[in-house]
Amino acid sequence: MKPKISCPLGQRLLLGATLMGALSCSIAAQSQADAAKPGSQKPISVLPLEQSASRGITTRDPSSIAKCKDEYWVFYTGRGVPSYRSRDLVKWERGPAVFKAAPEWIAKVVPENRNLQYWAPDIIKLGDRYLLYYSVSSFGKMTSAIGLATNPTLDPDDPAYLWTDQGFVVRTQDGDGYNAIDPAAFHDRDGSLWMTFGSYWTGIKLIQLDPQTGKRMATDSKLFSIAHNESIEASYLCRHGDYYYLFVNWGSCCQGPKSTYNIRIGRSEAVTGPYLDKAGVDMLRSGGSLFLATTNGPLIGPGHAGTLNAQGKDWFTSDFEGDLRMDGKATLAIMPLRWNADGWPEATVNDVKGDRSADSATK
Repeated sequence: MKPKISCPLGQRLLLGATLMGALSCSIAAQSQADAAKPGSQKPISVLPLEQSASRGITTRDPSSIAKCKDEYWVFYTGRGVPSYRSRDLVKWERGPAVFKAAPEWIAKVVPENRNLQYWAPDIIKLGDRYLLYYSVSSFGKMTSAIGLATNPTLDPDDPAYLWTDQGFVVRTQDGDGYNAIDPAAFHDRDGSLWMTFGSYWTGIKLIQLDPQTGKRMATDSKLFSIAHNESIEASYLCRHGDYYYLFVNWGSCCQGPKSTYNIRIGRSEAVTGPYLDKAGVDMLRSGGSLFLATTNGPLIGPGHAGTLNAQGKDWFTSDFEGDLRMDGKATLAIMPLRWNADGWPEATVNDVKGDRSADSATK
């Protein structure tokens, strides 16, 4: 049922978020089905990173890319939080999922979540362990939580490899006005640890975490509001020079070639904001300069920003909600990242139009 034009803003936000949640659940289930079908993805050729953004693998809502030993890892939406691994950021192969069974707390905190369907993870290495944050939610409701699992290594062949459930970091319930999904961790130069999160409703939030535990400083620690728009989610925070940069998504996801996702950006001299776009508009007042949108080629709807320094260069990572060469499925993207004279980041989307030949990219 389509919302009427006269529908109040709050009701439109609720309806939109409900549809987004339902779509995310169905997409997660589809990702699980795709993973179970070897060769089900339409492969595209592997090209050097500078020549192609898409890596030819289906990953919706990818995490930041983390390195362990001589391999890079990315985690994404799906059953048990699935993963891919790569030695060169070009060719990727499937890795193990984080969970084989649901952590016990989920049945109590988010009882409507089923079948280990977890969304939009993020990962960060802190000290001698990896912290993986992930979303547990239900169909478009604010009954959600962000969980934490830790591991001393990402190498499944290492004897020390073991994911340990650390419970939830933050949770929300209907009526809270914001939604505890889409976590993104940020480790600042002074050693402090932060996390942005949120989807629709009253927008993007920021909380400080304890670097020792990876959990919230206190259950009632201050919650900062840092960005808002009628459609907003998938935040990501990084620092370059004297500024903090906040990336967010506007538009709709999870509709393949029909997705309208686009990435917006603002920056601040303080981690807690205010974050202003290039025109000086506060992101809390629907500010946000366009950073990346649908390309003229086969890639549609960029989302879930990340940054990576590897091979002596800066890279921008994301998914595209649809790659027309992959039957419109979401794909992992890695793009060169540069910083212009005014200190703003720019991503270069070099992508060849048309079909590509099959190779080992999607094994």
